[in-house]
Amino acid sequence: MNFFGGNWTEAKIEILVEYAFAYLTIMNKYAPKFGWKLLYFDGFAGSGFITKGSEENRKIIIGAAQRILDLEEPRSFDQYYFVEKDSDNAQQLRSLTSGYDKNTYVVNEDCNNKIQSLAKFLNSSDGKNHRVLAYIDPCRMQVKWDSLASLKESNVDVWILVPTGMGVNRLLKNDGKISEAWIKRLEKFLGLTKEDILNHFYKSTQVQTLFGEDEIVMTKEERAIEKSADLYKKRLGELFNYVTRPYILKNSSNSIMFHFFMVSNNKNAVSIADDIIKKYNNQN
Repeated sequence: MNFFGGNWTEAKIEILVEYAFAYLTIMNKYAPKFGWKLLYFDGFAGSGFITKGSEENRKIIIGAAQRILDLEEPRSFDQYYFVEKDSDNAQQLRSLTSGYDKNTYVVNEDCNNKIQSLAKFLNSSDGKNHRVLAYIDPCRMQVKWDSLASLKESNVDVWILVPTGMGVNRLLKNDGKISEAWIKRLEKFLGLTKEDILNHFYKSTQVQTLFGEDEIVMTKEERAIEKSADLYKKRLGELFNYVTRPYILKNSSNSIMFHFFMVSNNKNAVSIADDIIKKYNNQN
C-alpha cells in the first residue's frame, strides 16, 4: 500500500479519471472506425490503494489503477500496462488486477525503461494501430528527460506530475553551490546542461571581497518553483505539439509541491484537458 499525499492526491486522480472518461467517449466512435487498439499505461502504478493522513486520522483511497480499471462505459481500454518498481506494491497490484476480466499486465521494473519500451513499440509495425493514454505520476525526480523524449511524435496523451517544489526547488541551493550529485540529477531530469540550469535559475554578480579581490556571487532567482514549471512546460513543448496549463498541487501550508501537465500531439485532446484542469484549479 502506498503512503502519500494530501487532498491533491485525490484531485489529480479525479482529473485523470475525468479525462479518461472523455477520452474513451471519443475513442468509442473513432477506434472501431480506424481499427485502433486503446492502451492505458501507468508508470508508477503503486499497489492500487493509497493511504493518506496521520496514524490517528488515516484514510484509504482507491488509486488511479483501480479507478481506470473500473471504467466500463462507454467502453474500456483494450490493454492495461502497469509499471511498479516496488516489488511488494507490484504483487498487491497483481492480486487486485486478477479480479478483473481484462487484459492487464503488471511489471516490476523501472518506469524509465518501460517508457522507452513503449516508445519503441509505438514506432513498430505492431504498435502503429495503438493509441495510448499514459499516466506518469512520480513522487520525486525519478523520470529522466531522455525517457520522455523517446515518446516524441508518438500517438500518446501523457499526464505527467512534475515535482517542481518537492524536487527541483529543493536541489537548487540559494547560493548556487550545488553538489555534483545533485547537478547530475537535475541534468537527467531536465535534459539540460549544468551551465543551462545555473543560467536559468541564478543571477551572477561580481563583488569585491574584503581584500579587494573580485568574486562572483550567485543568487537564486525569486519564484524558482514557478520558473521550473515554466521551464518544464517549455521543454515539453519541444517534444509534443500541445501542452496544457498545469494543475497546481499545494500542501496544507499553501506551498507549491507539484505541477500536473498533459501533453499530446492532438489539439482537441489538450483543449479537453485544459477545461478539466481549469475547473480543478478554480477549486484550490
